[in-house]
Amino acid sequence: MLPVLQIGPAAIQLPGLLLLVGVWVGSLLAERQARRLGLPGDQVERLIFIALIAGVIGARLGYALNYLEVYLRQPLALLALTPFTLAPEVGAAVGLIGAVVYAQRRGLPLWATLDALTPGFAGCAVGVALAHLAGGDAFGAPSNVPWAIELWGSWRHPTQVYELVVALTILWLSLRVRPAAPFAGFAFGGFVALTAAARLVIEGVRGESVLWFGSLRAAQIVSLAIVFAALSLLRRLAQRAKEPAPLTSQGCFRGTD
Repeated sequence: MLPVLQIGPAAIQLPGLLLLVGVWVGSLLAERQARRLGLPGDQVERLIFIALIAGVIGARLGYALNYLEVYLRQPLALLALTPFTLAPEVGAAVGLIGAVVYAQRRGLPLWATLDALTPGFAGCAVGVALAHLAGGDAFGAPSNVPWAIELWGSWRHPTQVYELVVALTILWLSLRVRPAAPFAGFAFGGFVALTAAARLVIEGVRGESVLWFGSLRAAQIVSLAIVFAALSLLRRLAQRAKEPAPLTSQGCFRGTD
């Protein structure tokens, strides 16, 4: 783990830097994919910018809700430039909502736009995994497996490494999806399903988890629901792709391309 990178007199918070690099690389990948899919580049760039701003705000507010008493006493802490005080899952959801709202207002096709953004989401996930690895966050439960790492006074599952391997694999898969995919929404639905399935498994060996009803891991319950929702979405989109195209063309953002 390397939370601080010392370069001469400068001390750089490495997790925050890696997170920013992941966002930057993800933005470049999304813009490239948008051009491959024939979407207007300027509108996609603005969409990405709005999604990033909304995502950062959502991630900070999502984290603050877990420590509401602290932030009510110190509301200016919401403005602190601290990457550890972010909730990535909440930020991703809020950023996605912001992107969908902008796309709807601009008449961009829903599923093609989400497919274009998918490599960007995957790139950001790699950045989050690298930030966790550098800072020691999202650490694993104590374990005696041969590949355990020593962290916070115990030998633990290297969940940060698991997360990074999964994120890189999903990024590679998302870049393999060609514009002539089976149907619009295929890349995005597959990304959501794979990411949620990976979280469902990795959460089982995490060292800290929010528990519901005393023993059930909240992240696993949510991840399982997302897996089923994503698979159901893929099934519906596949069925819709087989249906004949409607004769009318009124409305720009109907979820079809």
